Amino acid sequence: DVDLARVYGVTTKRLNEQFRRNRKRFPKDFAFQLTTEENNAIRSQLVTASSDPTMWSQIATTSRKRRRKTHRPWAFTEHGALQVANILRSDRAIAISVYVIRAFIELREKVATNAAILKRLAKIDRTLLQHDTTLRDIYQKLLPLLAPPPEPPRRQIGFSIIVSRLRCSGLSGKVSRMLP
Repeated sequence: DVDLARVYGVTTKRLNEQFRRNRKRFPKDFAFQLTTEENNAIRSQLVTASSDPTMWSQIATTSRKRRRKTHRPWAFTEHGALQVANILRSDRAIAISVYVIRAFIELREKVATNAAILKRLAKIDRTLLQHDTTLRDIYQKLLPLLAPPPEPPRRQIGFSIIVSRLRCSGLSGKVSRMLP
């Protein structure tokens, strides 16, 4: 709410006042209140949001009773930001609402463009995976052809010729028992 008030050129008090008066115009998907954890996370990022008493000005600081209570800020969606511009009714709010509408239209176009690019990349990725699978299959089929051919069987010379002749004559069983 603080940032939105700054954008519209009004005080946070005025923005919250108009927001409370026109609460019916803001369904839950237009505006929501931050949780305590989210608020603490945001406050921890701000350098000036210190609750350390030593950091307070001794002149400008009021008593603890009058010090503003910490409240959880409101967060507005794009529709909520436009609705705030409608309830504030200032010239700057009108100009900003037109600007916000154009910004969100441009953002949607870019998201749509990115979605188209992502869809195209997914298609290219699927095609590459198919090609990769096909190339692996081809490689697996070519791998045996790339291996060196086995040496042709050598003909044994000498005694094996005699054994082969003995086989033909039927004496191979007797001779094989004699051989070591």
